[in-house]
Amino acid sequence: MGLFRGGLLLGLLIGPVSSFAAEPPQFDPAHSQFGFEIRTRFGQKIEGVFRRFDAQATALPNGQHQVVLRMYTQYVEIPDKPRYTGWMRGEDFFDVARYPVIEFRSDPYSPELIHLGGDVNGWLTIRGISRRETLHLAKPECARPGYDCDLVSRGTVQRGRYGMDSWQMALGDRVTFILRTRLSSAPPK
Repeated sequence: MGLFRGGLLLGLLIGPVSSFAAEPPQFDPAHSQFGFEIRTRFGQKIEGVFRRFDAQATALPNGQHQVVLRMYTQYVEIPDKPRYTGWMRGEDFFDVARYPVIEFRSDPYSPELIHLGGDVNGWLTIRGISRRETLHLAKPECARPGYDCDLVSRGTVQRGRYGMDSWQMALGDRVTFILRTRLSSAPPK
């Protein structure tokens, strides 16, 4: 099974441990950033950002949470590099004309993960190809994760597993997603 390690989904949905029964808080898109990096075969790092993304969090009857995250590929950008942006949006990479959305649909998970960090499984779909993947949320560095500090996650996929196998001589196969998430409506301190 390929790995997409990044716990952004956990960060988007989970509030403090005491609010398990309540609806999960929603993410704050103005203070969140979803991006990725890929390395060239020559060691250069190319960094990109998704200028549009969203998530829908759900509290399940058993107390667990579940999320659907979407990143809109037509809004992907390699800052200050319009030619690279065009390549990333083109049919050899994200192919935004045919596949405008990258989606992750999580399995149910425990809300406690926001304070502990950890893995969550689910289905990742890129370019119409869905695969089981595992996401990882780093242990937070503050008492109110998502409110007083970013929820930071990183995840790596092999792009060839999702039909993005062009440019093998120039680009590495690994795409690392880097996600910094903030939540809205902070609970009282």
